[in-house]
Amino acid sequence: MLGYMIRSTRKARRWVSSKNLTSRVGVEKAVARESVDCMVIGAGVVGIAVARELALKGREVVVVESASTFGTGTSSRNSEVIHAGIYYPRNSLKAVFCVRGRELLYQYCSEHEVPHKQIGKLIVATRSSEFPKLNDLMIRGIENGVDGLRMLETFEAAEMEPELQCVKALFLPVSGIVDSHSLMLSLVGISPPMWVQGEAENHGATFCYNTTVIGGHIEGNRICLHISESKDLENWDGKFPLHPQVILMPKLVVNSAGLSAPALAKRFDGLNSIVIPAAQYARGCYFVLSKMKAPFKHLIYPIPEDGGLGVHVTLDLDGQIKFGPDVEWIKNVDDISSFLNKFDYSVCAKRAERFYPEIRKYHPNLKDDSLEPGYAGIRLKLSGAQQSASDFVIQGEDIHGVPGLVNLFGIESPGLTSSMAIAEHIVARYLR
Repeated sequence: MLGYMIRSTRKARRWVSSKNLTSRVGVEKAVARESVDCMVIGAGVVGIAVARELALKGREVVVVESASTFGTGTSSRNSEVIHAGIYYPRNSLKAVFCVRGRELLYQYCSEHEVPHKQIGKLIVATRSSEFPKLNDLMIRGIENGVDGLRMLETFEAAEMEPELQCVKALFLPVSGIVDSHSLMLSLVGISPPMWVQGEAENHGATFCYNTTVIGGHIEGNRICLHISESKDLENWDGKFPLHPQVILMPKLVVNSAGLSAPALAKRFDGLNSIVIPAAQYARGCYFVLSKMKAPFKHLIYPIPEDGGLGVHVTLDLDGQIKFGPDVEWIKNVDDISSFLNKFDYSVCAKRAERFYPEIRKYHPNLKDDSLEPGYAGIRLKLSGAQQSASDFVIQGEDIHGVPGLVNLFGIESPGLTSSMAIAEHIVARYLR
């Protein structure tokens, strides 16, 4: 894959003795150095959207992904919800990008025949003490420009969802669901012939899989990225320095490495580590409903809880009901595990015992033994337990002083909804 990358990106290839890099990477052999136009690290939905936007502007783009294909991390292990933009503080990046991203996403999915459905969401209060929080959410949604919000009394919610138990609910008609894999397929450009052309690969972007950015250094006013095949990291014992097989020198690089973005940034020699936020990891499990007819037609969300939006109801496009995620904080994540996505994604069946009482607060007719393990996802958070939720962090030269480097940190929910708006922002602000 690295050989393909070199051939695909060759402009002015030169081989140099790397003794001048020995202090940084411990390399004693010749290393290929390549100048490239634009580079995106990470082929999750945000990275793909950025690559597409850059390619549509006529730029040469190389996407480096450590996995064997795109979207194997958070992008494929989430609720697949198109969020309205109601949870986030006014003028925050999450609020702005979620609202704009939702508009772009619905438009894109309609034009490119990506499976999706605008089904609406009910955020429910199951006791009167939750009324103030529900009212606050409505006020925040109005401030953020979310259209169509409506507060429902008990009987109105029951008319919409007879199986739902609540004392009041906030209806968000603009929320929806999307097939995230089909979306990423389309953005990459791997689509059936009858679909509209014009995505990343169709405009010349190159995707390099099984390839990992293991670090970098600043040389003059340019960042140099150290690239290795992922299999070398698989076999690395940690006793010796990692050696790059090629060094890429992009004019613009977007660190969209998701779960490993902060760890990777810390390996950029010359980047002030004080600007890199501390990473917190949370695992969330989902359970699917079995042995029962689907009780809901809309998304059902409780009042948000610490670390997430609570154990909520989502539907896939086939009508399958799933509940989740819960929140389990993970400690001591090493760099290589984050680089190669070596997290524990198993779902323990016993965790369902914690789901039943939470779900029965709004769905009392849930039967025993009706939940089966579904899947798990990992969220990288910039705030921990008992802390206020943090905003997206997008850092350019104005923050860290490195020309051509854009770091994306903490792109958790609503990252899927916001992906195209984030890409639009990056190209408008940082492309030269």
